[in-house]
Amino acid sequence: MMETQDQDESLYEHYAFTADSGQLPLRVDKFLMNRIENATRNKIQQAAKTGSVHVNDLAVKSSYKVKGGDKVQVLFAHPPYENLLVGEDIPLDIVYEDDALVVVNKVAGMVVHPGHGNYSGTLLNALLHHFESLPLNANERPGLVHRIDKDTSGLLVIAKTEKAMTHLAKQFFDKTSARSYLAMVWGDVLDDKGTIEGHIGRDPKNRLLMTVFPDGDQGKEAITHYEVVERFGYTTLLRCQLETGRTHQIRAHLKSIGHTLFSDARYGGDHILKGTTFTKYKQFVDNCFKLLPRQALHAQTLGFEHPVTGKSMSFEAPLPDDMLTALDKWRHYAKHRLD
Repeated sequence: MMETQDQDESLYEHYAFTADSGQLPLRVDKFLMNRIENATRNKIQQAAKTGSVHVNDLAVKSSYKVKGGDKVQVLFAHPPYENLLVGEDIPLDIVYEDDALVVVNKVAGMVVHPGHGNYSGTLLNALLHHFESLPLNANERPGLVHRIDKDTSGLLVIAKTEKAMTHLAKQFFDKTSARSYLAMVWGDVLDDKGTIEGHIGRDPKNRLLMTVFPDGDQGKEAITHYEVVERFGYTTLLRCQLETGRTHQIRAHLKSIGHTLFSDARYGGDHILKGTTFTKYKQFVDNCFKLLPRQALHAQTLGFEHPVTGKSMSFEAPLPDDMLTALDKWRHYAKHRLD
């Protein structure tokens, strides 16, 4: 018994999940597939074969049925790759920098920090190359005050000192920072402006998605304000102002009101959701998907109080070429379409 304990002590926890009380019996490999991004069933089954999948502190086969309250862990002999952070010489678009902080314009396709399936080429790898030492945030990720999704482009502020980290993190927590996004969505948004309120949490059926719980019985409070910038008939360009900063907030909120982000594959926006059945229209939209093979979302403006000087600071990042081109195509289509 002691040998097993010693062996377990040398294993590193890579993932841990506790099944909801209402969890119906489900194979552990399927359970983990719904929760770990980029994980294939084959990889999970291999991990189970080598004794790396544990339920309630015991190694299980991939056929084990997870029940409510079960504690599921994935353990390996090596530490998680995201803990082995190394600097990489990756170019950064630095919008502003001083001794306390740096503001970067992140390109679409770049992951903010390492995680499963993305162990290099991240913004954090680039930052560690450019800056000698960065303070750790609550999750022990150097410099990161907030984050944006991999396929969202735009502005992020990075803290260079402990004081800046504390000060900036408090502003984001207290909702005193200002962030606006440009988003192209499916459909003609009815109101010129509006507010979406609805708690956001993991989708019980697919843990890689976030969903809205309008009753507020699950998830965390989330508030998104939006206004129409331009209408293209079957799509609309919106400016979204975040009051809270939940994972996938804009993507989940807009989908909940029937306006999924254009080209957002994870939330179903990479299919024609509005428009005609004409072949020409299908060709036009497919062409737009090719020009913009990611969700049409850009973190355009960022504002906060400087942690040292107390001065109000505001930054803006121009739309990247892929979104600009897609918007021009829709603009041209809206002008010339004949219903």
